[in-house]
Amino acid sequence: MNDEQNLGDDIQDSGQEQGQDRQGEGAEAPAEADRLSELAKELEEVRQHVLYAQAETQNVRRRLEQEKQNAAAYAATAFARDMLSVKDNLDRALAAIPEDLRSDEKMKPLVTGIEVTGRELDTVFQRNGITRIEAMGQPLDPNRHQAMVEIPSAEAEPGTIVQEMQAGYMIKDRLLRPALVGVARKD
Repeated sequence: MNDEQNLGDDIQDSGQEQGQDRQGEGAEAPAEADRLSELAKELEEVRQHVLYAQAETQNVRRRLEQEKQNAAAYAATAFARDMLSVKDNLDRALAAIPEDLRSDEKMKPLVTGIEVTGRELDTVFQRNGITRIEAMGQPLDPNRHQAMVEIPSAEAEPGTIVQEMQAGYMIKDRLLRPALVGVARKD
């Protein structure tokens, strides 16, 4: 009976130990669940930060690529503006030559040289995306034309360009220099 009693005591002690273990597990289980929940939240926050950083990196990459394309496309803008004054002076030189001198055999090479230089400059402009803005007979476009004077006109609609004082130019899709114009107004 002693053996039976010892065996019963052992079983009882074992049951109590298991009960205590289960109670300890019960106390640890909510703590572990809380810790697991915290870790899941942190993981989600880290995922959000990573996604945000990736998106920001992609945006920066796109922005830099666009800036690089613009820099390549419009690198010659300052030089092109400077060349416009050369073009203007060539046009003025041609306009200043009277008709009788144009037909003079001694002046023909000079006139031809100025004309060829003007055409070559036009070709270089065209090759580089520089185009002249149409002005005469067009309605005034403040994005391309700068009205300098209003001219009374019975023939033209008010707001129509009737005089071009200086040619305007675009470089690709950007304004290089506005056309300086005179605009019709009602008489």
